[in-house]
Amino acid sequence: MPLLPVRVGALSEPRADLVVRAAEPDAAFVELWLSRQASPHTRRNYARQAAAFRRHVGKPLAAVTLADVLGYVKSLDGRASATRANAVAVVKSLLSFAAQTGYLPVNVGAAVKVPPVKNTLAERILDEADLVRALALEPNPRNRALLTLLYGAGLRVSEACGLRWRDLVAREAAGQVAVYGKGGKTRVVLLSARTWTLLDGLRGAAGPDAPVFRSRKGGPLDASAVHRVVKAAASRAGLAPAVSAHWLRHAHASHALDRGAPVHLVQATLGHASVATTGRYLHARPTDSSARYLGV
Repeated sequence: MPLLPVRVGALSEPRADLVVRAAEPDAAFVELWLSRQASPHTRRNYARQAAAFRRHVGKPLAAVTLADVLGYVKSLDGRASATRANAVAVVKSLLSFAAQTGYLPVNVGAAVKVPPVKNTLAERILDEADLVRALALEPNPRNRALLTLLYGAGLRVSEACGLRWRDLVAREAAGQVAVYGKGGKTRVVLLSARTWTLLDGLRGAAGPDAPVFRSRKGGPLDASAVHRVVKAAASRAGLAPAVSAHWLRHAHASHALDRGAPVHLVQATLGHASVATTGRYLHARPTDSSARYLGV
């Protein structure tokens, strides 16, 4: 079977002699592109979006034109703005990578703009009293510790699921947790005395490599189990059905800023790459507005 070489000199690792089978060049190339994505969640999302795009155009990537890409963008009309933006961004990423590596001679997606996204962050920030009530009503000690950590430390679901007891270290009356986060970066987060007490109460005789949050089978909780815990807690407290685990992270950022925490400290705690990302919470819940100075 003939082989089609793909030169990838722009890649960080030495893969310049990578060879893709000519029988399914696009499928193999898409797998290469997916392997460059940092997290399993991102890879799954990118794989799903790329498959939808390839089904829509119905032709090899080498034959795709700007008109094909624009046609795909048009087919997304009627979907939520965030869904459309994500789909277009993924296609642009694929075509850009193909051009950068020499797999395609031209990036036909370069002229396509990602659709604007309505900022709905304010809709996903829970009132502090509502969140405290949800934590207080949780009857299961493991789940209460999990919910408290997601909120109190602003963790992502994957970060909480990946915790081992060796990642937790006592510090005087409280403790700290080393979090392996997005992009393969590790950050250390100081915990409140209450959060530390709840976590420490779960340990028992668990060894350093045991998961902090165990499933019924003894392994680590997976993301779907965490989401079920959050949904149940939200329902118990009478909160909106749309509440998800990531809302607790949003709440951490917003409530900390409301209480006077410096924006750069919130950025470091959450592991945001840019302070501009953290700054979105200031815009989502402003403390003042010129509208308040009017007589209507």
